[in-house]
Amino acid sequence: MATRLVQINMKAHDDSALGRFWADALGWSISSEGPGVTNLEPEGFVYPDPTAICIDLVASPEPKTVKNRVHLDLATKSPAHQAELVARLKNLGATPIDIGQGDVPWVVMADPEGNEFCVLDSLYEETGPIATVVVDCADPHTMATFWSQATDWTLHKVTDHNAVLRSAAGVGPYLQFLRTPDPKTVWNRVHLDVRPYPTDNLETEATRLQSLGATVIDLADSDIHWKVLTDPESNEFCLLTPA
Repeated sequence: MATRLVQINMKAHDDSALGRFWADALGWSISSEGPGVTNLEPEGFVYPDPTAICIDLVASPEPKTVKNRVHLDLATKSPAHQAELVARLKNLGATPIDIGQGDVPWVVMADPEGNEFCVLDSLYEETGPIATVVVDCADPHTMATFWSQATDWTLHKVTDHNAVLRSAAGVGPYLQFLRTPDPKTVWNRVHLDVRPYPTDNLETEATRLQSLGATVIDLADSDIHWKVLTDPESNEFCLLTPA
């Protein structure tokens, strides 16, 4: 048994408007499964597929108060392409920001609702428009152990600084756990969604994840058909129904 990282869930004051920004930024199609939810995926994409990690934007009245612990790194083909993409993103409503990154080869930006993301200068042909999904953490070794066992993703690297995983199929974005001194203080505004395979069982998979170090969040008043858990560093993630 295993799960697959299938999408990123992002809270938004205006899911439709922010969805249009990210659809234009990535060159993806946009749809909606209902009021307050905007879905993004590549044109012609057959979900789920490891070649892409989709994005779900969900309306939320909660304000953004701290730097997100989960963000996207966008890929480009070259420094020239990077400069071109940064200019286009500015026209779409993104803003360059300083979060103390110093002199680095990537460009740090915020989307129209203040969600941080980076524009890299390589990897596009290898990964598609999203190069990496980055999660801040205190201990990359702990996160590498948990997430490599929780999913069928392959661990490519683990050091005291970061851990890097990628789909076992060798396609699509990377998943990186990046060491940071900043503690987690609020519910993550951006989180990971994982999904078991069609022949697996949701309850059995939830039990397996708990045995690896996850904790199930009790949402007693909710009628959702998926499960909300936290990883060993208390990052929320959703375990979706098998498909």
